[in-house]
Amino acid sequence: MPAELAEIAEDFTSMEERSRLELLLEFSDGLPELPERYQGVDLEQVEECQSPVFLTVEVADDAERTVSVFITAPPESPTTRGFAGVLVEGLSGQPAAAVMAVPSDYPLQLGLSRAVSPLRLRGMTAMLSRIKTRVSKELV
Repeated sequence: MPAELAEIAEDFTSMEERSRLELLLEFSDGLPELPERYQGVDLEQVEECQSPVFLTVEVADDAERTVSVFITAPPESPTTRGFAGVLVEGLSGQPAAAVMAVPSDYPLQLGLSRAVSPLRLRGMTAMLSRIKTRVSKELV
């Protein structure tokens, strides 16, 4: 797993449950806007999310096949945006092999299962799965 994602999980689990939600909201606020090249472009919808979430990835043609992740989620869905922010921050700039090695249950490692609905956790798991699927397709 990329060190950034492991550190994010450690940050979450080292806090009390209420503080974890506050940290998730910070990630929501930090989710970057889509680059201009993706404005108005149809991105892949993550239908498992309760909110309209769309994503795409880029895999560079460098030696490590560096990954960039782009996700959009509505501001009125701060939990979903927070999960998206965690993935963008933790996966962007990582080698493709490290992204592919992220455990599928990573969302559960954040310690939010009692604070966030199972549907929201399922949405983050789906985002991660879609990212890994897109990366694997780019590696072929």
